[in-house]
This record gives sequence, C-alpha cells and structure tokens, in this order.
Amino acid sequence: MRAARGSRARKPAAAAGGRAGRVRMSGKQRREQLLDVGRALFAERGYEATSVEEIAAKAGVSKPVVYEHFGGKEGLYAVVVDREMQLLLDMVTGSLTGGHPRELCEEAAFALLDYIETSTDGFRILVRDSPVAQSTGTFASLINDIATQVEDILGHEFKSRGYDAKLAPMYAQMLVGMVALTGQWWLDVRRPKKAEVVAHLVNLAWHGLEGMERRPQLVGRRKS
Repeated sequence: MRAARGSRARKPAAAAGGRAGRVRMSGKQRREQLLDVGRALFAERGYEATSVEEIAAKAGVSKPVVYEHFGGKEGLYAVVVDREMQLLLDMVTGSLTGGHPRELCEEAAFALLDYIETSTDGFRILVRDSPVAQSTGTFASLINDIATQVEDILGHEFKSRGYDAKLAPMYAQMLVGMVALTGQWWLDVRRPKKAEVVAHLVNLAWHGLEGMERRPQLVGRRKS
C-alpha cells in the first residue's frame, strides 16, 4: 500500500514538472520557438499548405499562443521572411569589403552559396512566390538591393576601362541575376562542389566582362 501511495504521489509531481517547464519559457523564447517551427514548416510545405493548427501542434502550444505573438500565420510568415532576407543581404554585402574586383565577385558568389548551404530552409522560403507583402519587400527587391552594391564596383571598373559607367546598373542586375538563378539550381542538385560552382560562375562573369565590347552591335537581321 505504501508503494502504491508513493507511485500515485509521483504522478502529479511529473505533471507539475511538465507544466513548470512550459511556464519557464519566456515570451522571447516562445516567440523564437514559434519562428523556428514556422520556418521549417513553410520551407517544407509552403505558406498555403501550412496551418496555424499545425504550427501550434509542432510547438506544443495552443492556437491562441500563435495569435498572441504574431496575430496569425501571415504575421509569423512575414517575420520569418524578413529575417531571412536581412540575413542574406548582410552576408552578401558584408563580403564586398575590398580587394580586386574579380575577388569581390568570388566572395559575393560564395556568400550566396554559403547562405543556401547553411540556411537551406530560409532560401526555399525566399524563392517561393510570397503571398504576403513583407517590410523588406520580395526576393526580387532583395536581388535589386544586392545589385546596387555591385553597381558601385562595376561603375569604378567601367570608368577605368573606358566603358560607359551609366550602364553599370544594368550589368549589375545581369551578374547578380545569374548568380541568384544558379543558386536556385544548386539548392537541389548540390553538385559540383561549392568552390567549383563559384569558380565557373566567376569565370563566365569575369571573362565576359573582360572581353566586353565598348559599343556592342547586333549581328542578326533583327535590329529592334
């Protein structure tokens, strides 16, 4: 009988411990947990296929907790996307810190592939068409922000080589777009190795710029 009473006495203690564990998670910790859960689900299933019920269940909370922190699925998704966009922008722009222009191209390409490698879920979310207008815009606007950083580098390079520096913004869009699309392809295939992909990207970009005509002309019959 004493053993039975001891056994019954331990059950409420375990339950209380479980409740205490949940209570001990601060609001900030709970918010981060929900962001982690939402990020994984959005990457795996997409925005439309992910529900608040699923997010709450994965986090071990009730639906009102999700609404309390983010106002709903849309609010949580917006924060996830904004964070990922800022992280990618910081990684790429942080790599453009000096050195030879070709080395800068290499570093920028490495930064994008590093992000894809270390934040695969985040990149999968970014390249999907977003149903939510984020404060930092869309993936296209993010690419535009990165191109603006590259534009300054190309502008100086164009001037030193006698090219029209006014064309630098267009060429920056071309280069960044090429790297971004290659990154989307590499996201799933993951071969060749990252360094080899960067070498080939920069080979195409750099030698294309190196042999660039000052006033390119169309060679086909169509002229407009």
